[in-house]
Amino acid sequence: MSTPAPVPTTPSSLRRIVAASLIGTTIEWYDFFLYGAAAAIVFNQLFFPDSDPLVGTLLSFLTYAVGFAARPVGALVFGHYGDRLGRKKLLVISLLMMGGATFCIGLLPTHATVGAMAPVLLTLLRLVQGFALGGEWGGAVLLVSEHGDAERRGFWASWPQTGAPAGQLLATGVLSALTALLSDSAFAAWGWRVPFLLSGVLVLVGLWIRLSVDESPVFKAALAKAEARKADAGADGAVERMPLVAVLRDHWRDVLVAMGARMAENISYYVITAFILVYATVQAGLDKQTALNAVLISSAAHFAVIPAWGALSDRVGRRPVYLLGAAGVGLWAFPFFALIDTKSFGALVLAVTVGLVFHGAMYAPQAAFFSEMFATRMRYSGASIGAQFASVAAGAPAPLIATALLADYDSSTPIALYVIAASVITLIAVGVAKETRHRDLAAIEPTSSRPAGTGGAAAAADDRAGRTGRGTAADSRSPGGSSGSENPGESAPATRTV
Repeated sequence: MSTPAPVPTTPSSLRRIVAASLIGTTIEWYDFFLYGAAAAIVFNQLFFPDSDPLVGTLLSFLTYAVGFAARPVGALVFGHYGDRLGRKKLLVISLLMMGGATFCIGLLPTHATVGAMAPVLLTLLRLVQGFALGGEWGGAVLLVSEHGDAERRGFWASWPQTGAPAGQLLATGVLSALTALLSDSAFAAWGWRVPFLLSGVLVLVGLWIRLSVDESPVFKAALAKAEARKADAGADGAVERMPLVAVLRDHWRDVLVAMGARMAENISYYVITAFILVYATVQAGLDKQTALNAVLISSAAHFAVIPAWGALSDRVGRRPVYLLGAAGVGLWAFPFFALIDTKSFGALVLAVTVGLVFHGAMYAPQAAFFSEMFATRMRYSGASIGAQFASVAAGAPAPLIATALLADYDSSTPIALYVIAASVITLIAVGVAKETRHRDLAAIEPTSSRPAGTGGAAAAADDRAGRTGRGTAADSRSPGGSSGSENPGESAPATRTV
């Protein structure tokens, strides 16, 4: 039974999809990064007041890391239902959960009011934040990737990635303005709550925009094919595998590549943007306003370079751009801290900006790169699992490990070596990966989906187009390119996932 190809997305509708994904991810990252900045500059005083300042910061970063621990759980849950029900529905839920948790943090009583219950409540809300963000990233980048075409997928899919620096810019900007306008006592008493409460307004705006977009045409076509196969198989047909099971069976190598690719990207980012607030104030002796301003300026540069790196990945490939970024952050690790130690604001801005430019070379192609690894009915699960499981080992402990190394050695050298080690892991992972540029997302098949000896030359050609990136001009340009799996000469097993 044949299924119509997806209807090509018009330029205007694609821009609307990109805008919706960008605004949604900006709000979600604003909420997530706001917590990280607050953990570095104020939560140690409000929720762990009886500790030594550096120990209090460590405890504060522990609650920060809890959010990362919840992200893989969110990836599993949102990925499963996103592959079954669609990308749009789950993105709406993730936005509501993240915004609600952030708003509630702004209402929390502190340790001075309720004692030990304060950090407990803070940790619970951080868990909700992490769970929501674990499902947000995969859905947002897939919604754009699956609407666009292969020729410019890297560029368009990089725009949701700019939500991270945009959220960082917004969160740091609000905190910077408040710390500049308010005294330290006023900021600690009530000023820190303002940016968290603002999240409620931002979520309403994001929800209105996100509800206005259409579901991914690639997903709708894949769902129609799955329903058609189910109808053909009848009541006695085999049940389609769960997305998680299908990912671990058919794409486990891709999951490992995605996890390795995330190591340098995640660790370098949180050292540059979160730990910097600790190192610059505690070790270099700069005030927190100076550190926040440096991150603010550098985040604007980060936002600007991500689409440029994404466009470059469309021309030269995902791997070369990603490898450049991984090598760059490793080589920049020692100069980064040396510049901060000068205690010059200009040197501090240069250190953070160059680090984030190299980070952008990894982060920009990541959305398209991960999307192009997985078949449609397991893409949400595969991309989310690969990205978010790595965050537990990478981004979650990065500020914590960096702070502990600083406390133990009173030196930036072990922290720089930590970043370099992460870069080596990413260089290996991306180095052994296949190039994915120009893959037709509708044609990518699970590696175990084809019965041996069937399908002939047409199936072999489709496998090359979908899995090795050497597609034809037709399947590299058309978002609705048909998959070779619908070839009349190929017998599809009822358990196959598309």
